[in-house]
Amino acid sequence: MKTPLIGITMDSEDGGAGAYSKFDWYALRENYCSAVSFAGGIPLPLPHEPELVEKYLDLIDGLVITGGAFDVDPSMYGAADVHETVVTKDKRTRFEWAMTQGALDRDMPLLGICGGQQLLHVVLGGKLIQHIPDSYENCLAHEQPNPRDEAGHTVQIKPGTLLHKIVGADELSVNSAHHQSVGDEPDGVMINATAPDTVLEGIEVPAQKFCLGVQWHPEFHICEGDKKIFAAFIEAART
Repeated sequence: MKTPLIGITMDSEDGGAGAYSKFDWYALRENYCSAVSFAGGIPLPLPHEPELVEKYLDLIDGLVITGGAFDVDPSMYGAADVHETVVTKDKRTRFEWAMTQGALDRDMPLLGICGGQQLLHVVLGGKLIQHIPDSYENCLAHEQPNPRDEAGHTVQIKPGTLLHKIVGADELSVNSAHHQSVGDEPDGVMINATAPDTVLEGIEVPAQKFCLGVQWHPEFHICEGDKKIFAAFIEAART
């Protein structure tokens, strides 16, 4: 049985006093890699080298777009105004955009997680809510105060979707670490999960072999559904 090689995008930070290094450095939480390995794949972190995008795509069998404490530049989805809370990482976003578009063009299995789901949505022609509390009255604490390896709220899974087929449940308990969210449902994109306050929590593209985005962090494995998401992704990357 083939063991798929899974590219995983990394975060990046500027060096400085008190940082990991005085020079710029990459960062990736271990559980992104361990979740891929647990599901039967080989994790391969991807440095942000734009000239290597096509070579990366030739090498890997599936792509995970990770999250991070930053936002997609609102100009990329046509927004004229920028919320005061928005923080961008332009080099990382340009690299991840190229990797995501390339994976879509090749119909390569793709999993977007948290901010990775938001980037995927924008690449697919969607728009984002720049700050949830400004758009949803009495919204949940989507930047949950409790630890990320615990549930923050539940999501309802839409019947008939790929996500519902994967997790085999109408509801999941999920962790939550975001101030932005998917804002619409463009052509070709299906919303597959919604929080109790109606914030959109998951997307998929039925026309693709496997293209799934979730707003939570399934790499923490806080429920069986999280493990099933990675298992289905790795299985799709085997062929």
